[in-house]
Amino acid sequence: MPVMTAVPAVREPARLLYPLFAALAMLVLAASAQASPLATPAELSVRLSDPALRVIDIRDGKDDTGKTPFERGHIAGSLPAPYSKWRGPKDNPGALPSKDALTALVQSLGITATTPVAIVYAGANSTDFGAAARAYWTLKAAGVKELTILNGGIKAWTAAGLPLSADAPRAVARSDFTVTLDPALVATRADVERALGGITLLLDARPPAFFNGETRHAAAKQPGTIAGAKNVDNAVWFAPNGTLLPKPQVRQVAQAHALDLSQPTVSFCNTGHWAATNWFVLSEVLGQKDVKLYPESIVDWSKSGGAMDNVPSRLQQFWMQIRDALAG
Repeated sequence: MPVMTAVPAVREPARLLYPLFAALAMLVLAASAQASPLATPAELSVRLSDPALRVIDIRDGKDDTGKTPFERGHIAGSLPAPYSKWRGPKDNPGALPSKDALTALVQSLGITATTPVAIVYAGANSTDFGAAARAYWTLKAAGVKELTILNGGIKAWTAAGLPLSADAPRAVARSDFTVTLDPALVATRADVERALGGITLLLDARPPAFFNGETRHAAAKQPGTIAGAKNVDNAVWFAPNGTLLPKPQVRQVAQAHALDLSQPTVSFCNTGHWAATNWFVLSEVLGQKDVKLYPESIVDWSKSGGAMDNVPSRLQQFWMQIRDALAG
């Protein structure tokens, strides 16, 4: 008599499970994007269906026809908030906007402390990333908890074959959020004065020519750097295509520059732009606990009469002024 075997229960064909697997994959991508200060185009694309997400496009300027970058094409559902709105006046561009102005800007974008925010920039180069890092730092200092930057910006988005929209900005309800700046993230001039000669690392994010006093920002009173500062050019963290390096490589770069992540650090540059990148890398990518950004940076410090290194002689500065005038 033949041996009888149990007949397995009939199951749905495997193809019917594909949508479930795809949905799970999308959830994994979304979760990884939320947990990271950087998002790939694929990760951000998955999150666009979340109505709570605010995608903030900080690209500035206009083309010859008067159109803004946002008007020419943007990620669907994003909101324009040009970088100039996150900055100070022309004579001190690194300064934060007033508390009232910053509160009004954040409220107009419908952002609260718990709103997930993705920051989008052009992606032209490492300097362009500094704009996104500065907006990220400003929002974090203002009390916003969940932030990410689209690594590589619009350049990476389009390179990934993802679409842009020409639609008008979507309507969002104004929030009632009030900005309260976190002193643990914002270094003042007084903080820098206290740091001189102490254990706090003063980290200059500018290219070496600025650090060495060979050139200066137009709004700075004189060339040079804050006394005792260490120079790590913000450009060292980037791949040739302008995207921030993966975390393991970022850590290797930090080690190559002998950066101690346990050392209190104040990041600065000319106007708190390049410095925002060094702050972002140390704080958000590598997890350093005690790192601040000095937003006004050298433009403010050089006008204060604070101690400086690498300051050229008056004659050298005179020739620099002539050189710059001829170059302009």
